[in-house]
Amino acid sequence: MTRVVARPDRLDLDSPGRRDYWVALEHDSIWGDHLIPLTVWVGSEAVPDRGLVAFGSNHGNEYEGPVALKHLMKRIRLEDVRGRIIFIPVLNPSAFRSGTRESQPDDGVNLNRAFVEGAGVTPALAGITHRIAAFVRQFIWPRVHTVIDLHAGGDVARFALCANYHPVDDPKLAAEIEKTARWFGTPCLMVYQNVTPGLLPSEAERLGKITVGTELGWGRSVNVDGVRYGTQGVLAAAIHQGQLKGEIEPIDYHKAGTQRVVEMVDRDCFTVAPFDGHYEPLMECGTAVRRGETVGLLHDFDHIDMDPWPCVAGVDGVVLAQAWAAAVPRGQHIVVVARNAAR
Repeated sequence: MTRVVARPDRLDLDSPGRRDYWVALEHDSIWGDHLIPLTVWVGSEAVPDRGLVAFGSNHGNEYEGPVALKHLMKRIRLEDVRGRIIFIPVLNPSAFRSGTRESQPDDGVNLNRAFVEGAGVTPALAGITHRIAAFVRQFIWPRVHTVIDLHAGGDVARFALCANYHPVDDPKLAAEIEKTARWFGTPCLMVYQNVTPGLLPSEAERLGKITVGTELGWGRSVNVDGVRYGTQGVLAAAIHQGQLKGEIEPIDYHKAGTQRVVEMVDRDCFTVAPFDGHYEPLMECGTAVRRGETVGLLHDFDHIDMDPWPCVAGVDGVVLAQAWAAAVPRGQHIVVVARNAAR
């Protein structure tokens, strides 16, 4: 197959067939373009505002998403596609090439904070990261109703593997989102706070789209289970949302009926480092804890004789995430305990 370099306005995301593009967005410094890989399949039953998009590498040091989507690009056959499926395995090429969370060495912006008013339109928000947000808004959102945003912890945090989503007011949409998230098969479903400005999933949810994110690994590595869960979740969403023919069976915790739905929707869930230090975990992610229980220790090696600071659970629940790198700066969330959701 031939992958064509094309400006966004030259993409064909509507005609029947499969097309493979490098989406070209002008580079901020060199005389050239940032190239974003995009593959689209359009089947005979496609309608204008229905389809699925799956993103990898919203952050550049999270790799399970790009790997899972790259494998699925070989696996999905055009003859099995009913509607519209769009894969963007590397949404942020600047961050991906530098292996960083933000778009380094370009504008230094976190793409998952860039979906703000005026992104890619006003001069103050005209760098590559905000222009990627503008591209998604103009060319992707109008053609899809299902959004999968595949994340991992990168250098920031080690997670209990989970699919995740925000609480939404529409009960029908909320039920569809949870059902879609369950199909990933992960041990946990994480319902998380929706107060951070500029999140890609927040905008998709506000537009009424079935939106699921993930945390499928950590440490700039490729997690075996994370790739498997990502592959499963994307395929299941495509099949159940009518974009792909076929059947799919539940796996792992979904199949066993043992998935935990947990919530981190208030500040009590987060334990913040009060000083620069080195974090020592005392238990694994996924462990049940009680409020006040010590989850880990923060060491200050500049004051070698000082006892370590206990990092305690702020609520009863499950250790959802912990700092991955030992060295943590003051202010970082080093322990996140999610409450068990009432059912």
